[in-house]
Amino acid sequence: MPPPHGETGPLDLTADEVAAMRAAAAMLRPVFAAEHADEAAAALNHLLREHTGPLRLTSHAGTTPWHPHLDRDDDAPWGVWLLTSSCMALTVLVWDRQQPPGRICASSACDAVFIARGSGPERRYCSRRCATRERVAAHRRARTAGGPGEGRRSPEVGAVPAENQL
Repeated sequence: MPPPHGETGPLDLTADEVAAMRAAAAMLRPVFAAEHADEAAAALNHLLREHTGPLRLTSHAGTTPWHPHLDRDDDAPWGVWLLTSSCMALTVLVWDRQQPPGRICASSACDAVFIARGSGPERRYCSRRCATRERVAAHRRARTAGGPGEGRRSPEVGAVPAENQL
């Protein structure tokens, strides 16, 4: 059996392990909901205080290169590993960027979270699919609100109305 959390192949997770990982992911949502770095830091500090052990280095008994862990031991359950590893990664992102590490998708049909990718315009959606779905829905709402005839091409700005043409 490969060492815990240093896996190189497919995992065989139980329903309880998957449930624990989902619960861990839910605990991370306030970090992604934060509007400012201070809020993200406060959410992370709470999680670090309540759910992690001290920072330590491990090589999983020599089976992997040395790397940091915040879980209390190498045999920690998957949900604990997910929560503590995510806390560490998100902490580094807040520290490095001095802003929240990501967002919750702005699509009304989606509740996914995503990591912000640094510079550039702020993303509102987790994927192009969600952005397109929202853009199409807004377009359809606008057409429906406009009533009959909406969607026909309007005359160009500065065009002379037909009744005034020679």
